[in-house]
Parts: sequence; structure tokens; C-alpha cells
Amino acid sequence: MSDLNKEVVDLVWGRPSRGVVSASIFRRWTQGFAFCENEQTALEQFEGGPCAVLAPVQAFLLKNILFNRESSNWRQITEEEQKTALCSTLSEILESACTSPSTGFCLVTWAKGQIPHTSTHTNTQSQTRDLPAPESSQPPQEQQPTAEDLGFERFHSALHKRTVMSVSGLREEVLSLYHTWRGCCGVLLFLYSVILTKGIENIRNEIQDTMEPLIDRVHGHGSQSFVNLLVTGHAVSNVWDGDRECSGMKLHGIYKQASVGFLTLMESLRYCKVGTFLKSPKFPIWILGSETHLSVFFAKEMSLVCPESPLEQARRVFQSFDPEDNGFIPDSLLEDVMKALDLVSEPEYVSLVKSKLDPESLGIILLGPFLLEFFPDQDSGIPDSFPVYHYNGLKQSNHNDRVEYVEGTALVLGFEDPMVRTDDTPVKRCLQTRWPYIELLWTTDRSPSLN
Repeated sequence: MSDLNKEVVDLVWGRPSRGVVSASIFRRWTQGFAFCENEQTALEQFEGGPCAVLAPVQAFLLKNILFNRESSNWRQITEEEQKTALCSTLSEILESACTSPSTGFCLVTWAKGQIPHTSTHTNTQSQTRDLPAPESSQPPQEQQPTAEDLGFERFHSALHKRTVMSVSGLREEVLSLYHTWRGCCGVLLFLYSVILTKGIENIRNEIQDTMEPLIDRVHGHGSQSFVNLLVTGHAVSNVWDGDRECSGMKLHGIYKQASVGFLTLMESLRYCKVGTFLKSPKFPIWILGSETHLSVFFAKEMSLVCPESPLEQARRVFQSFDPEDNGFIPDSLLEDVMKALDLVSEPEYVSLVKSKLDPESLGIILLGPFLLEFFPDQDSGIPDSFPVYHYNGLKQSNHNDRVEYVEGTALVLGFEDPMVRTDDTPVKRCLQTRWPYIELLWTTDRSPSLN
């Protein structure tokens, strides 16, 4: 294994001193990008782990299919359109990861004569059996690794790195490697391509804890740095906006508005706080994180990601003074909130507002009455209801063990108690971190699963 390969392995899987990567964990990651037979724009995940790549790629894939195609029938595409959509998506993610075009883009492929000629998993046979062999591949020979016996060490000894120096060249090369991405280990080959395009040293400079590998050795799931790298091009470990100081240490967050967003159930449990750059992306597509899995929630309603209305800005500013999400602030902070919103903040007026919003002198200001007082007729700009969809790439997490988009209708109501109440599901709790009063009506008998 070359020194470069060793550096990639240390970064992705951890240093050898921390133990050998188990064969079962590695095997989970040996799938390619496989489209579902019954849902032509959805990628299928065969086992737990690779969602850290598949969910971000699915999110960008949906963005390109929903908003960059003229056809309105986004669920029905031809094989050629699948090829174009997947390759343009992979190119886009690689372009985002590239820190300097002058250094070029790296593509990790099989070395000549080392292309596995069978599937790595019984469930993945359909992804390779109908695909013609790449033009550059040789007929299967004994020295070629089969997918069944392609272990961790042999995989890394069979890799080849090539460098492309232009965006147009990158897109052509990615397209020419379509069968490689679809075939055995395509997900890992793409991940390694992103890492080498970004640069190992650049990633180490962005990751908070360089001792933690990108893929967990025990459970096989990807780290938050891993997900952030694919979504934003930066392998930062946190999901808040910008940098923060903590005990004299600078902790890196998200630097700019992302194309697709990220929401997590962990925020509803108050383990973290997702910033505006991920909560309000450029397109209405969000990766949803649970404790163990990643799925995708999306809509075609662009008003969901329009610039903040005054009401939404007021809610965000108020909540920034309420870091524990109590729904209220101490009355001593009211003046600061009003100043931050450019409201009249003369002491006499602030005192008058306090007495009105806290008539019982409890010493707190509730979010609802505050918004009613200053933004009574404001509209968030979001329609009262709109169609939504949820994607989960694992067959076993879908009804009838078939990967399908689950359709529904979202109702985004005001801050007053809503008249409509739907089940309190993990998907809903995750979305409430973005829309506190969202209600979901799914067309299926059961709600979609986050896990």
C-alpha cells in the first residue's frame, strides 16, 4: 500500500494502532451507486453505513433532477438520464470539495486489470449484471479480485489515482467512469476521490478531532465531518454557522449557505444546534439525521427557501437569546432583542412593552406574545400546505421492503396552538427544528422512518 493510500486509510478508517477494520464493516461499504428498479430517481442502500455518502448524493441528485430538468415527471427517467444525472451530481460534489482548481481534481479508480467482475453483495447483483464492461477493462482473469474475496487490504492495493486539471475534463472523466461508480465499491471510490480532491491536510485542518476516523470502526457510520464535507465541501465537525470560541479553542462551523440542507433529530433532543446555513439551503431539500441513519426530506416549493421574512427573522433573533429553546427569555434581555431587530428600544418604551408582555411580572417574555406584539400581520411567505416527500434508501425501512418516496402534505401553521395534530414521530420532531409548528399528513398507513 502506498504512503498516500496509508494516509487515506488513517483518515477514513483510523490508524492501525486502533485495531483492524472488521470484514463485516468493510463489506457494507463495498456497494456501488445503484438505482432502484421501481423508483427510477432513487438510490438504494443495501446495508447500514454508506448512507453518509448515499444520502448527500441522493439530495444533490434530487436537486438536479427536480430543478435542472425541463420534464415535470421527475420520477420517470431513462437509463441515459440516470447516467447524466448521477455523473453531473458526483462532479458537482467534487467541484465543491476542490480548494484550488490549480491543484486539479483527483479520481480514484481501479488499477488496470484490477476491476472486480462480480458483485460484492448478493443484493447488489442487479447493479452490475446488466452493465456492459467499461471500455478500458480487461476480460476477467484469475489475478483479478472477485468482489467476494476483495478484502480491505486487497481493495487498497488495487487502486489507481488520476488527476484532472479542468472542470470540463473532470465532467468528461466522471462520465466515462459511470460503470465504475455503479459497480463494486463505487461508493468508496467516489469517497476517496472527494478526499484526495479536497486534500488530506486540508481535511485534517478542518476536522475538530483528527483522532476520530471519518467512518466509525465499530458501527460503520460516517462522522458529521464526513457528511459536511460532501454537503458543503468543508470537513468541519459542527453544524452551527461560522466559528465559535470555546475555552480558548476555535471550533469551526458552516461558512455559507448550502445548496441542500441538513436537519437532525439530535437538535430536538438538544444535543446540538443547526445553523441557518444548513436549515435554510438554496433548494428545499434536507438530509435528515437520526441517531443511526440519514434519509432525505424534500419538496418542490421554492418559497420554503426564500429569503427570511421579518417574522422569521424575529423568531430567529429571539431564539438566539434563548439557546436552550425554552420558548421564552428573561425580561432583562428584551431590550437586547429589540435592538437586534432595529425596533424602538428606548428604556421607557422597553419598560412599557415588558409590562404588556409580562402582566403577571413573572420575569419572562414568551416568544408567541412577542411576535404578536411586533409582527401581527406578517406572513412567513410559506404556503399553508404543500406536497412533501421522504426518501429512505434502506429496503427494510420502507413499506413492503421496497425503496419508494413516501408522499405527504405539510401544514405549516402559526405559533399559536395548531388545530390539527398529527402523530409525534421522529420525522416530525426532526422537521420541527426548522418549522416549530409543522404538521404532516402522509398518504401511507404508517409514517416514514428516519432509521
